[in-house]
Amino acid sequence: MARGRFITFEGIEGVGKSTNMQAFASAVEAAGHTILCTREPGGTPQAERIRQIVSAHSDEPMSDIAELLLIFAARSLHVENVIRPAIESGTWVLCDRFTDSSRAYQGAGRGIPMQQVDELANWVHSDLWPDLTILLDAPVDVGMSRANQRGEPDRFEIEKSEFFARVRTCYLDLAARESQRFQVVDASRPLAEVTANVEQIAAQFLHDKKH
Repeated sequence: MARGRFITFEGIEGVGKSTNMQAFASAVEAAGHTILCTREPGGTPQAERIRQIVSAHSDEPMSDIAELLLIFAARSLHVENVIRPAIESGTWVLCDRFTDSSRAYQGAGRGIPMQQVDELANWVHSDLWPDLTILLDAPVDVGMSRANQRGEPDRFEIEKSEFFARVRTCYLDLAARESQRFQVVDASRPLAEVTANVEQIAAQFLHDKKH
């Protein structure tokens, strides 16, 4: 049985990851592939409980390293119990966030040395990296304006614009450094244009995998 593909969607808040992941999923499904859409932190019952801890406001302070370790604990559950088995069975897995988020948010955003983030990544999923990562990119003020319309902000969404500026810069640096894996999409445009761009990327990726 052919191995499934692993596609991740990255970006700061408010760039439309969930909506555009669904557009990509529809294109993959139309091409005859079985798909699984999931998210991080989360994707399994235990990992979803960790997500609640990480994202919820609390009177108890959470250290940056505790945040990073919790996210990788959730990722370990997700990889071993969902992502890896699905890919090995031939399913295409589409994931809203993966380790690039940890590099951007906990590495660049929180200031944890990138080497520590990458050491955890190698420990948790050394042989499993995305086949394609779509980075939905928009200026911080655009993304946060959209995110603020979604309701009560979580623990990450209340961060200052300087935090998200560091996150965005890291994402763009990663995309430049790993250009074979990343596709950067201008998410500041109207949603219909962004989705059309994502669908074009899906069509090209599907075409390339046939050859």
